[in-house]
Amino acid sequence: MVVIRLARGGAKKRPFFNVVVADQIRPRDGRFIERIGFYDPKAPQGRETFRLNRERLAYWQSKGAQPSTTVSRLAKQFAKVQGQAPVEQKAA
Repeated sequence: MVVIRLARGGAKKRPFFNVVVADQIRPRDGRFIERIGFYDPKAPQGRETFRLNRERLAYWQSKGAQPSTTVSRLAKQFAKVQGQAPVEQKAA
């Protein structure tokens, strides 16, 4: 199954996460299909914290990819902040 999840990067005590589309059997930081965004929880004030290509997210969800709970929470949270409608998940 294809999943949309966070892959950790960055240095020790300085996390940086890429939002990736990957096969479920691959390791967390292993090979992925496509990078569709990023999340930087330690970004300084004034810098972008979260970016997500919403068209690619909708495309992969239409192909059956399941977002992780963290990715769906972040997408919903930042869509609300930016005043956009959240991308709906299809019930399985």
